[in-house]
Amino acid sequence: MPKTPITPSSHPQKSSAAHRSQQHQSYSDEPHAQKKYRSGFSYFLQGFSLALAPKTRRFIIIPLLLNIFVFGIAFIYLYQSLSHWIDYWLSYLPAWLNWLHYLLWPLIASSFILAFSYFFSTLTNWIASPFNGLLAEHIEAKLTGQIPPDTDMKDIIKDIPRVLVRESAKLWYFLVRAFILCILFFIPGLGQSIIPLLWFIFGAWMFSIQYCDFAFDNHRISFKVMRQAMYRHSIIQFTFGLCISIITMIPFLNLFIMPVAVCGGTAIWVDLYKEKVE
Repeated sequence: MPKTPITPSSHPQKSSAAHRSQQHQSYSDEPHAQKKYRSGFSYFLQGFSLALAPKTRRFIIIPLLLNIFVFGIAFIYLYQSLSHWIDYWLSYLPAWLNWLHYLLWPLIASSFILAFSYFFSTLTNWIASPFNGLLAEHIEAKLTGQIPPDTDMKDIIKDIPRVLVRESAKLWYFLVRAFILCILFFIPGLGQSIIPLLWFIFGAWMFSIQYCDFAFDNHRISFKVMRQAMYRHSIIQFTFGLCISIITMIPFLNLFIMPVAVCGGTAIWVDLYKEKVE
């Protein structure tokens, strides 16, 4: 969301990192005392409690409705087609590996659902990204005990082009790696055994990037610096993304995942990165 310069008498929430040039941004563990970090699972659970808080509900209405609409249509189509797609991919399995059919079916199903979920999650985030940024802004203020900036609809509309550029960067990051995995899918044996597992791992990582990025972007932290920072806490980030991945595969619950994940990702930002990204 749009930020204003900070003076001693103005809004206290914005860190100085939000106003520095991106080429001077970096991530460091040195200047600040180490905290006792929690698991990605605990941040995910915190996302639920934050999203359900009475003062938060007005910020999640639009993202929630968009997510229900897009995911509802997408998963109706997916569940009608999934069995046919999996049988097609397993047809590439060599005859001597037919005994793996029943072991690979759920793994490939999970991979399809994750890839499908991330694609439509990205589509929904393109539409809802300004509102998700506003939600992340509100949650950060709540967690730090500060007053959120006064952002109106005019500010949201003015910020849309920049937000869409950011979402495009995440989409490009996903597509390059997804293309490589898709090619490997066609390698007999390997494509039906190892690649589904890699898809699952990659999908969890992408969900973590997707939903932690809103808080980074609110402070104008570049996508490159954001990724570098997340690598430092890759286990926490991966387990957080893993929780999101699992919920996206559960009907009904997956309709509500977007605001919960944004809230959890913002909690991670406050605890792990807010004071360390320069």
